[in-house]
Amino acid sequence: MKKETYEKIAEKVRSSGHIAEGIIISDRILTKISYIVYPLLLLVLLIKSDPDLLRAVAVPAVSFVLLSIFRHLYCAPRPYEVMGIAPLINKDTKGRSFPSRHVFSAFIIAVTVFYFAPVCGTALLAVGTAMAAVRVLGGVHFIKDVVAGAVIGILCGIAGFYLIG
Repeated sequence: MKKETYEKIAEKVRSSGHIAEGIIISDRILTKISYIVYPLLLLVLLIKSDPDLLRAVAVPAVSFVLLSIFRHLYCAPRPYEVMGIAPLINKDTKGRSFPSRHVFSAFIIAVTVFYFAPVCGTALLAVGTAMAAVRVLGGVHFIKDVVAGAVIGILCGIAGFYLIG
């Protein structure tokens, strides 16, 4: 997204007030949904003594660590750094924009949940998609950041749950 395009969208959003507040609140809520559902899944698997509990922990954990290392080394700047804009979502982190770790986490969790409960996992894929849109509209990620986060999350989940084991 070009600076001019983002500024036009951001100005319309800021001038309405309710939409800007909605983006900020949506960012918080969408993030919390994934981070609440995942431990609940692990608790259910533990209670059921499911033999795939270890995989449900290991696949997201290993993927998250590897993605975080890559992000740290690659250290791509964020939209507000590149374009000199004020993001709608309050953030002042320097670099580490590519890929989006929020979106990656939402998608790896969605695929994990999908493996055990396809309907709930599908709903979480929708949550991840909404989160991706909010992170771009909020000015904290480029479109390529959230697309890469989603794709990597899905591919890691597919590899860990459907190709390996």
